[in-house]
Amino acid sequence: MAELSTIARPYAEALFAAAKNDQAGLAAWSEAVSELAQISSVSDVREAMSDPRLSKDQRKKLFPGLARSPLSKGMQNFIELLVDNDRLLLLPEIAAQFEELKNRHEGSASAEITSAFELSDAQIQELLTGLEKKFGCKLKPVVTVDKSLIGGIRVTVGDQVLDTSVQAQLARLRDTLVAA
Repeated sequence: MAELSTIARPYAEALFAAAKNDQAGLAAWSEAVSELAQISSVSDVREAMSDPRLSKDQRKKLFPGLARSPLSKGMQNFIELLVDNDRLLLLPEIAAQFEELKNRHEGSASAEITSAFELSDAQIQELLTGLEKKFGCKLKPVVTVDKSLIGGIRVTVGDQVLDTSVQAQLARLRDTLVAA
């Protein structure tokens, strides 16, 4: 995966630079690149876009047509660049890196919160308040439920993980007992 992120980084940075200087704003670009990343993640689309029978010109016309809304000229140019360099299928990784750059620019970050049980809005807000103090930035929560955690939560912000789940505590206990 490190190789994909290395290849995608210059594209994400170039896209971010173009979006930052555009009147439409970062939110519009983020929405467009996210939609295109979702489209390029569909297995049928991936298969079609890597079909050697399709020329680059055909790909340049076909792929943008899959989007729900019309693409800006800048986004169309970006898609053409990706097609020309055979990097269209990197869109999901480019979109993820673009979102990280956008969040960093806005002074925020995405927080992946995984809980063993469903959390109420009040619990999420209380948790976010504490996490924002700990991480020193505004957090955008993405909450999921994973019953295998048994209890507690796991929070991932960037490359930092805060794991207070029962599953993690049991794993630490097992490691301690094995090492003794």
